Amino acid sequence: MSEKKHKGSFDRKALQKQHDSGAASTPAEKVELSPLAMKVAAQYKNESISPALFTGLMRIWEFAVVALCGIAVYLSYVGAESIHMLEYLFANILAAALYVIFAQFSSGYRPSVLRKPFRYLGRLIICWAGVFAVLAIVAFLLKISAVYSRIWFAGFVISGFIALTISRFLAAKLMRILARSGRMERRAVIVGGGQNAEDLILELNKQPDNDIRICGIFDDRGDRRSPPIVAGYPKLGNISELIEFARVARIDMLIVSLPISAEERVLTLMQKLWVLPVDIRLSAHAANMRLRPRAYSYIGSVPMLDILDKPINDWDAIAKRLFDIVFSLFGIVLFSPVMLATAIAIKLDSKGPVIFKQKRHGFNNEVINVWKFRSMYSDQCDPTAKLAVTKNDSRVTRVGRFIRKTSIDELPQFFNSLGGSLSLVGPRPHAISANSNNMLYNDVVDGYFARHKVKPGVTGWAQINGWRGEIDKPEKIVMRTEYDLNYIENWSLLFDLKILFLTPVRLMNTENAY
Repeated sequence: MSEKKHKGSFDRKALQKQHDSGAASTPAEKVELSPLAMKVAAQYKNESISPALFTGLMRIWEFAVVALCGIAVYLSYVGAESIHMLEYLFANILAAALYVIFAQFSSGYRPSVLRKPFRYLGRLIICWAGVFAVLAIVAFLLKISAVYSRIWFAGFVISGFIALTISRFLAAKLMRILARSGRMERRAVIVGGGQNAEDLILELNKQPDNDIRICGIFDDRGDRRSPPIVAGYPKLGNISELIEFARVARIDMLIVSLPISAEERVLTLMQKLWVLPVDIRLSAHAANMRLRPRAYSYIGSVPMLDILDKPINDWDAIAKRLFDIVFSLFGIVLFSPVMLATAIAIKLDSKGPVIFKQKRHGFNNEVINVWKFRSMYSDQCDPTAKLAVTKNDSRVTRVGRFIRKTSIDELPQFFNSLGGSLSLVGPRPHAISANSNNMLYNDVVDGYFARHKVKPGVTGWAQINGWRGEIDKPEKIVMRTEYDLNYIENWSLLFDLKILFLTPVRLMNTENAY
């Protein structure tokens, strides 16, 4: 397996090793949130639009606006029948690309700039003027300046400027609407209370155009050392309750407000928190030790040390979703004859429904319904997978043995992937009561729930490396988890493609599938 490190500065394997050197793992008790914590979590159940995603969409939108302005002026004055259509098209696309590049380099896509179009109108004018200065130079150097109409040139300048100005004002208005409704913000939880947390919150609240929404504070210390209210924000529970809170609410970031010097306590927290699909930052605003500015990320002017980053976030998540939709549709079309024949065979072989729905753990530990072709007798199906299927299991039908061996029973999960509850590639979802030697998987493997930092998949890195089928030994779930975490840390679309195309080849090995 690849040894590439996680994007964050903490090493997962080091955290696991430190955890394993402590006491033996014991079954986790169910954690219940306080009524206040449940009420706060309910406010943040819906996804928010990250500022990074909004500004990315703004780049695409303004590229389209500029290109369409140039094309509209060309069609209305020059006409589509012009023999120089390609030269005009080249100029339009170049102008659109130059504007986005100039706006990017002038920090024109920062949320603070987009929120105040009046204040930064001069920046837009300079960028737009720079576009046409470059166009004029390029046309002169290529000796094609005589091709372009001066009316088109002037019309493009005026219409483009008006369109971009209107676009900026509409973007500012939309950002205000989204901010008021809580749809565009970064939701943060402060880890650790007391004076450090109060200083951090006051500093964050002083930042202009702050997009951080503080949802509450969690701390293991009692009320004497960590007051129940800090800078107006309530303490909602301890660290174990924070993990449950982050699975109910859509939290983007955990900000640890402990001194950098409290290394042992920070490591203890990381051993618990790294399983969550969130960014984890260590506040450095009160640290005496000062690193180079590039060592920090910043919220406004507040320095943070990046501990862990949420995997497959923002544009990566959009790219992966498009990947799932395209290849799921392709798979459904390609395998539709096989799925139809399988449905008929199941119906003829035994009584009961063709599709079997099983509750499994999905992204962020949510419970989802995963679809499979029914491979057992309907009166002996095990929706919770408490009793794993073994070799020559009498509960499996004749058709079921074949479709389980060939993994045809998994084909309905293309529809899960198309609907969004699964991804095509990711850690395989396990049933909620799946166990090894009467121990739930999360009791066998420390950090098991870190598999759920991304959507589970129809196929995965562990499966194509031979870790599929019955889990009759704790070592098997340990290895599956290790491969799954390796996939999360090294994810890319090319990695997904590799796994997807290797899957049919590796599934030919049916030794552990029954």
